Amino acid sequence: MPDAKLQTRPSHVLEDPSAKAVARVYALAYLDAAQSVGVGDPLDELASFREDVLRPHPEFERLLTSQMTSREDKLGMLERVVKPQASELFFRFLQVLAQHERLELLPVIFGEARDEFEHRSGRQRVTVMSAVPLSDAQINSITDRLSAALPFEPIVVPKVDETLLGGLVIQVGDTVYDSSLRSRLKSLQHHLRERYLHEIQSGRDRFCYSEGN
Repeated sequence: MPDAKLQTRPSHVLEDPSAKAVARVYALAYLDAAQSVGVGDPLDELASFREDVLRPHPEFERLLTSQMTSREDKLGMLERVVKPQASELFFRFLQVLAQHERLELLPVIFGEARDEFEHRSGRQRVTVMSAVPLSDAQINSITDRLSAALPFEPIVVPKVDETLLGGLVIQVGDTVYDSSLRSRLKSLQHHLRERYLHEIQSGRDRFCYSEGN
């Protein structure tokens, strides 16, 4: 699998703005390799490794991702802990990351692989923010409406933002659709201000015209 070297390493590689680009290279390589051998859902093993191995054992995760742990020690841990439980593809993928000292990118690789796999499957995550938690019925209704309006199958990710006064803020990729009450009030305030300034300017114009006569 390919490796794209970072020219300089900060105190933590995830602070480097190019880390996401490097992680994407590995994520795409993993997905392509999984597809070539007929793996139906390559995210299953990634998610299982994160949820069942790394999160319950933070010390193991720290050792795997720390720059203080030698490459040889990381490879040894993978051999002892991961290989007996993992598929050959996934074990070899982690080996490649360890050999190139990229295991610290695992959290970013997980996210990139998830987003790309969903995109390939015709799906995309849509963040829906509300002032209070949405009910299942509301989420289903929003999902149906988004499905009818978007060219892909939306995966609704609800989030709570208590600063919203009401309504919803929907984010699709880099585009934000703000129907919150706070946004509408701000728009109304801007409209009234523009109208007020227009009336003042119109009055000045009429006054100047009268003076000229």
